[in-house]
Amino acid sequence: MKLSDSRCEQLLRKYDIPFARHMLTKDAGHAAKAASALGYPVVLKVSSNDVLHKTETGGVVTDVRNDKETVHAFDGIMKSVRKKVPKARIDGVLVQHMFPDREVIIGAKRDPQFGPVLMFGLGGVFVEIMKDVSFRLAPVDMKEIREMVREIKGYPVLKGVRGQRPVNFRALERCMLGVSSMIWENNNIQEMDINPLMINEREAMAVDVRILGK
Repeated sequence: MKLSDSRCEQLLRKYDIPFARHMLTKDAGHAAKAASALGYPVVLKVSSNDVLHKTETGGVVTDVRNDKETVHAFDGIMKSVRKKVPKARIDGVLVQHMFPDREVIIGAKRDPQFGPVLMFGLGGVFVEIMKDVSFRLAPVDMKEIREMVREIKGYPVLKGVRGQRPVNFRALERCMLGVSSMIWENNNIQEMDINPLMINEREAMAVDVRILGK
């Protein structure tokens, strides 16, 4: 069972994992007002427990920069999701402030043999293409978290390349520790991922979260 967006947000808040500012909207006009209030650019994404993979169903539009684009994105998301998942119950469309910088994924899974497992890697499309991830049995301590971060081949991206500043590793480590505690303390959670967690030199911010429970 996929947990609702509001329940996912409650769990993130409980474990001190920051979540990007957002508003749930019911129509295109409301979405445009929400986007203006949050500040452009924004991301729009469908809110539905029945849609497991938002991107594949056309349920996500990124880098929306004005009211006209917001209205077009809202209508496009609703049309695409209703076509590809016709029985989906749609709560609305989340309008979320866009947080541009580097993307990572933090995941966890309850393995039937080993128990809770924590996963880390570069996020977005990189996790699918590069398969560059590290794993540890949960719960983990800070030493293990730092080892996980440094194990991936993409670690130099986080340290900063071509003039980029290093990301805030302390903020990243706190988020990883929160996910580890979440999977360890909640036996009903079978699988989860934050993808992406956006991170820059100042802060880390969860942008999209998926949690599957019993």
